Amino acid sequence: MKMKLDETIFDKLAEILKKHELSEIEYKDDDVKIRLTKGSVAQGSPKEIEVREVKQSPAEVEPEAREIKKDWSDHAGAVKSPVVGTCYLAPEPGAQNFVVLGDMVQKDQPLLIIEAMKVMNLIKAPRDGKIVHVAVSNAEPVEYGQLLVVIE
Repeated sequence: MKMKLDETIFDKLAEILKKHELSEIEYKDDDVKIRLTKGSVAQGSPKEIEVREVKQSPAEVEPEAREIKKDWSDHAGAVKSPVVGTCYLAPEPGAQNFVVLGDMVQKDQPLLIIEAMKVMNLIKAPRDGKIVHVAVSNAEPVEYGQLLVVIE
Protein backbone atom coordinates (compact mmCIF):
# COMPACT_ATOMS: atom_id res chain seq x y z
CA MET A 1 0.00 0.00 0.00
CA LYS A 2 1.48 3.35 -1.02
CA MET A 3 0.88 6.43 1.05
CA LYS A 4 0.38 9.86 -0.44
CA LEU A 5 3.54 11.91 0.03
CA ASP A 6 3.10 15.35 1.61
CA GLU A 7 4.97 17.49 -0.92
CA THR A 8 5.54 20.30 1.59
CA ILE A 9 8.23 18.08 3.12
CA PHE A 10 10.49 18.98 0.16
CA ASP A 11 10.16 22.69 0.93
CA LYS A 12 10.83 22.11 4.62
CA LEU A 13 13.91 19.99 3.91
CA ALA A 14 15.24 22.52 1.38
CA GLU A 15 14.75 25.28 3.95
CA ILE A 16 16.74 23.32 6.57
CA LEU A 17 19.43 22.57 3.96
CA LYS A 18 19.83 26.26 3.17
CA LYS A 19 19.48 27.55 6.75
CA HIS A 20 22.20 25.28 8.15
CA GLU A 21 24.38 25.49 5.00
CA LEU A 22 24.31 21.73 4.50
CA SER A 23 25.25 20.00 1.27
CA GLU A 24 22.91 17.06 1.82
CA ILE A 25 19.94 16.15 3.99
CA GLU A 26 18.09 12.87 4.31
CA TYR A 27 14.63 12.19 5.73
CA LYS A 28 13.33 8.71 6.41
CA ASP A 29 9.78 7.77 7.35
CA ASP A 30 8.31 4.29 7.73
CA ASP A 31 7.92 3.73 3.99
CA VAL A 32 9.52 6.79 2.36
CA LYS A 33 13.12 7.97 2.10
CA ILE A 34 13.96 11.43 0.74
CA ARG A 35 17.46 12.77 0.12
CA LEU A 36 18.13 16.32 -1.06
CA THR A 37 21.63 17.16 -2.28
CA LYS A 38 23.00 20.59 -3.08
CA GLY A 39 26.14 21.09 -5.16
CA SER A 40 27.63 22.07 -8.46
CA VAL A 41 26.15 20.89 -11.74
CA ALA A 42 28.80 18.15 -11.84
CA GLN A 43 27.62 16.79 -8.50
CA GLY A 44 23.91 17.33 -9.08
CA SER A 45 21.78 20.40 -8.94
CA PRO A 46 19.59 21.26 -5.96
CA LYS A 47 16.54 20.37 -8.08
CA GLU A 48 17.58 16.73 -8.39
CA ILE A 49 15.68 14.83 -5.73
CA GLU A 50 15.83 11.16 -4.95
CA VAL A 51 12.69 9.61 -3.50
CA ARG A 52 12.33 5.91 -2.98
CA GLU A 53 10.24 3.60 -0.92
CA VAL A 54 11.83 1.80 1.99
CA LYS A 55 10.77 -1.81 2.36
CA GLN A 56 9.65 -2.88 5.82
CA SER A 57 11.69 -6.06 6.00
CA PRO A 58 14.69 -7.53 4.15
CA ALA A 59 12.47 -10.46 3.09
CA GLU A 60 10.45 -8.07 0.89
CA VAL A 61 13.56 -7.07 -1.06
CA GLU A 62 14.55 -9.28 -3.97
CA PRO A 63 17.93 -10.99 -3.37
CA GLU A 64 19.70 -9.24 -6.27
CA ALA A 65 18.38 -5.86 -5.10
CA ARG A 66 19.90 -6.18 -1.61
CA GLU A 67 23.00 -4.12 -1.11
CA ILE A 68 25.85 -6.24 0.13
CA LYS A 69 28.04 -4.31 2.53
CA LYS A 70 31.66 -5.37 2.27
CA ASP A 71 34.52 -4.34 4.51
CA TRP A 72 37.12 -3.06 2.06
CA SER A 73 39.60 -1.73 4.64
CA ASP A 74 41.71 -4.90 4.73
CA HIS A 75 41.64 -5.45 0.96
CA ALA A 76 45.09 -5.82 -0.64
CA GLY A 77 44.32 -2.96 -3.03
CA ALA A 78 43.05 -0.54 -0.37
CA VAL A 79 44.42 3.00 -0.76
CA LYS A 80 44.31 4.82 2.57
CA SER A 81 44.81 8.45 3.46
CA PRO A 82 48.39 9.35 4.38
CA VAL A 83 47.25 12.57 6.10
CA VAL A 84 44.32 14.26 7.83
CA GLY A 85 42.61 16.73 5.52
CA THR A 86 39.87 17.34 2.99
CA CYS A 87 39.46 14.97 0.06
CA TYR A 88 38.82 16.29 -3.45
CA LEU A 89 37.92 13.87 -6.24
CA ALA A 90 38.61 16.36 -9.06
CA PRO A 91 41.50 18.72 -9.80
CA GLU A 92 39.22 21.77 -9.51
CA PRO A 93 35.54 22.56 -8.89
CA GLY A 94 33.38 21.59 -11.86
CA ALA A 95 36.06 19.38 -13.44
CA GLN A 96 35.67 15.65 -14.02
CA ASN A 97 36.80 13.36 -11.21
CA PHE A 98 40.28 11.90 -11.52
CA VAL A 99 38.75 8.41 -11.40
CA VAL A 100 35.32 6.84 -10.99
CA LEU A 101 34.12 3.38 -10.06
CA GLY A 102 35.08 0.89 -12.76
CA ASP A 103 37.96 2.90 -14.23
CA MET A 104 41.19 1.14 -15.12
CA VAL A 105 44.20 2.92 -13.59
CA GLN A 106 47.94 2.68 -14.00
CA LYS A 107 50.57 2.94 -11.31
CA ASP A 108 51.21 6.58 -10.31
CA GLN A 109 48.00 7.82 -11.98
CA PRO A 110 46.30 10.54 -9.87
CA LEU A 111 43.32 9.23 -7.86
CA LEU A 112 42.38 12.28 -5.78
CA ILE A 113 43.74 15.21 -3.81
CA ILE A 114 43.86 15.63 -0.05
CA GLU A 115 44.23 19.20 1.14
CA ALA A 116 46.07 19.39 4.44
CA MET A 117 47.01 22.77 5.91
CA LYS A 118 46.56 24.52 2.52
CA VAL A 119 48.88 21.97 0.83
CA MET A 120 47.38 19.90 -1.99
CA ASN A 121 48.61 16.31 -1.68
CA LEU A 122 48.11 14.33 -4.89
CA ILE A 123 47.26 10.71 -4.05
CA LYS A 124 48.44 8.38 -6.81
CA ALA A 125 47.61 4.78 -7.63
CA PRO A 126 50.13 2.44 -5.98
CA ARG A 127 49.61 -0.13 -8.75
CA ASP A 128 47.78 -0.93 -11.98
CA GLY A 129 44.22 -2.18 -11.68
CA LYS A 130 40.52 -1.41 -11.67
CA ILE A 131 38.73 0.93 -9.23
CA VAL A 132 36.27 -1.40 -7.48
CA HIS A 133 35.28 0.82 -4.55
CA VAL A 134 35.32 4.57 -3.83
CA ALA A 135 34.89 5.15 -0.11
CA VAL A 136 34.93 8.97 0.00
CA SER A 137 32.91 11.85 -1.39
CA ASN A 138 34.11 15.14 -2.79
CA ALA A 139 35.04 17.77 -0.17
CA GLU A 140 34.75 15.18 2.60
CA PRO A 141 37.06 15.43 5.62
CA VAL A 142 39.31 12.37 5.95
CA GLU A 143 41.40 10.98 8.77
CA TYR A 144 44.86 9.44 8.68
CA GLY A 145 44.55 5.80 7.57
CA GLN A 146 40.95 6.20 6.33
CA LEU A 147 40.05 4.12 3.28
CA LEU A 148 39.86 6.22 0.11
CA VAL A 149 39.59 3.79 -2.83
CA VAL A 150 40.19 0.12 -3.60
CA ILE A 151 42.12 -1.03 -6.67
CA GLU A 152 41.76 -4.64 -7.72
